Amino acid sequence: MVSRGKSRDRIEPSFDDEREDEDFRLDADDRVIGGRQVRSGAKKTKPTAKRGKSSNQRGRKAKSSSGGGFGLGRLIYWGFVLSIWCGMGVVGLVAYYGSQMPSASSWSIPERPPNMKIVSVEGTVIANRGATGGEALPLEEMSPFIPQAVMAIEDRRFYSHFGVDPLGLARAILTNVTSGRAVQGGSTLTQQLAKNLFLSPERTIERKVQEVLLAFWLEQKYTKDQIMAMYLNRVFFGSNAYGVEAAARRYFNKSARDVNLGEAALLAGLLKAPSRLSPARDPEAAEARAQVVLQAMLEEGYITADEIKTAMSQPPTKAKRYWSGAGQYVADLVRDEVTMLIGKVTEDIVVETTIDMTLEKKAEAALTESLSAEGEKVNASQAALVSIDGTGAIRALVGGRDYAESQFNRAVKAKRQPGSAFKPFVYAAAVENGLRPTSVRNDAPIRIGSWTPENYDQKYRGQVTATQALAESLNTIAAQLVMEVGPDQVIKVAHRMGIESELQNNASIALGTSEVSLLELTAAYAPFMNGGYKATPHIVRRISKADGSLLYENNYLEPPKVLNDGVVAAMNAMMRDVIDHGTGKKAQLSGWEAAGKTGTTQSFRDALFVGYTSNLTTGIWFGNDDGQSMKKVTGGGLPAKAWHDFMTAAHQGLAPAPLPGGDYFEPVPAEDPATIGTIISDVLQGGGEERYSGDPVYAEEYPAGPVPAGEVTGSSGPVPPGEVGGEQGTRRTTLLDLILGQ
Repeated sequence: MVSRGKSRDRIEPSFDDEREDEDFRLDADDRVIGGRQVRSGAKKTKPTAKRGKSSNQRGRKAKSSSGGGFGLGRLIYWGFVLSIWCGMGVVGLVAYYGSQMPSASSWSIPERPPNMKIVSVEGTVIANRGATGGEALPLEEMSPFIPQAVMAIEDRRFYSHFGVDPLGLARAILTNVTSGRAVQGGSTLTQQLAKNLFLSPERTIERKVQEVLLAFWLEQKYTKDQIMAMYLNRVFFGSNAYGVEAAARRYFNKSARDVNLGEAALLAGLLKAPSRLSPARDPEAAEARAQVVLQAMLEEGYITADEIKTAMSQPPTKAKRYWSGAGQYVADLVRDEVTMLIGKVTEDIVVETTIDMTLEKKAEAALTESLSAEGEKVNASQAALVSIDGTGAIRALVGGRDYAESQFNRAVKAKRQPGSAFKPFVYAAAVENGLRPTSVRNDAPIRIGSWTPENYDQKYRGQVTATQALAESLNTIAAQLVMEVGPDQVIKVAHRMGIESELQNNASIALGTSEVSLLELTAAYAPFMNGGYKATPHIVRRISKADGSLLYENNYLEPPKVLNDGVVAAMNAMMRDVIDHGTGKKAQLSGWEAAGKTGTTQSFRDALFVGYTSNLTTGIWFGNDDGQSMKKVTGGGLPAKAWHDFMTAAHQGLAPAPLPGGDYFEPVPAEDPATIGTIISDVLQGGGEERYSGDPVYAEEYPAGPVPAGEVTGSSGPVPPGEVGGEQGTRRTTLLDLILGQ
């Protein structure tokens, strides 16, 4: 019973079939006896072959779960989790930097800096003035090669993406990683436009996020064509050119409307590095980049293999010197005038000028050829030219030898003594006072106060007509005429005819000592050629907006009459003789009546010739900016020859027409003996003091430099220069000299 009882109370472990496979058993030593566990020499029984195989299978299954399959799953899982967190981080960054930006409702496209397109009378573009360097063109007016080339090299999926191109970005990242350096950018054209319009060029996460947001906004607000047009009209192409129109004119001297395939490829290639690849700086690098663009266009199907062969066979484009050409002087003058006429320019405008580009090029050629041929030999480094018609419209203007070297406009801004080129105003005042071309005066040594002007050759001719005196530019006669009419009357006539500068009220005005600009001097000659009407110089004809609406139009159709017909006829007769027989012989024109006057200042610092036909009045100056003396260059030399060359070219194909007045003059009244006596008395007494309050001094006291305005006032001041070939003498005039004409 005891054994049965014990047998009933004993609990034996039991395992089902599934558990048996786990190979878990108790040996005898592991049994519990009387509540005590016995472990002496306990050993596990060896598993059977079947159970051993099952254990190995389970081991391989567990290993597979924890090593291979389990690791890949974990990788996918954590990759997914990481992508979610990254996405949340990107969203957070976008939200944060987006919150720093103004409200999208306040966003607007900044105004493009206004451009001033300056055109000639023929409609040819002379130059552009403004921050961009060119006007904005609608996309449909551009050469179609331009947007194709830009898309091929910068943004191939421009018309399919939504502002940001993930594929392009991924490709750029892969290319940069494999190459080990940044060789491609992932920004779309829309992103580039956003950056150019709104953001700084710094490379930060904040700027990149803002760039993306702005790109989304641009794509939502504007069409693809509008975005492309804005981009092409604002992007930088190097060499101070912003926009395709400015770049095309900068590099090819043509409009973007007319750009060919090779030129479009070159422009698109510049976008990678505008300054470094500029053909003005490195033509070879620009051309090599253009070949890359052409290949990209071929891959995209924009062009055929035949077209690319034609483009590649063209010689490399060589950029001309952009900031050169006389037209740049014109453009600067126009810009200044426009500001005075309409105020600050706030939008694109078109300025139609009076400039004839054919004449402009001929004027530039005449001066360039003269300086190249003789400038170095005679120490003349600069020249200027102004040519106007009878209304005062400036048809050609050259402000210096080379605009690229010096932008100072010597034709407009420089004021110099005109020398004997001022004498026509003295003679005009005298003609109004009764002088006739046949009137006789005595060419003899003369003293006015203590001033003793002499002729260029230091010779005296005795009795001469007014015509001969002007033709040979006799200083003594001009001085006498000033004393006859009074300096104040000469000044009134000069101002009436167009001289605007202040003129000194003294006898030395006869020899052109008051400084004037070449432009005003030339314009003041125009009444002689147009019948006596004032010719106010002007260069702007019309100003209009880009849409054609008119802002300004000049009106010089009713100029005032400043000289009567008799004075015009007399002056034309005398000034024709300057060219036919006098100091201006080298200016003679074949088949055309021409008149004019030479001018040379002391020590040959300035040489001028101003002359006219019935068609044009042209003034030319030669000299040096630093006031150095030329080597015996007079107005009848280099300036007269250059005037002849320009006017001959300017009148080709035109029918000759005579100057106003012909040979008709009013009857010459008999000379009044009292008047002659007064003149002789003035000469003998050093007189004229009652008409002339100044006190000129002797010539040997004249300094090396030009006479500053107002210095001819005291006994120790300088004597004004005339057409002087050497030192002036101080010989006194005697009655015997006058009688003998010496």
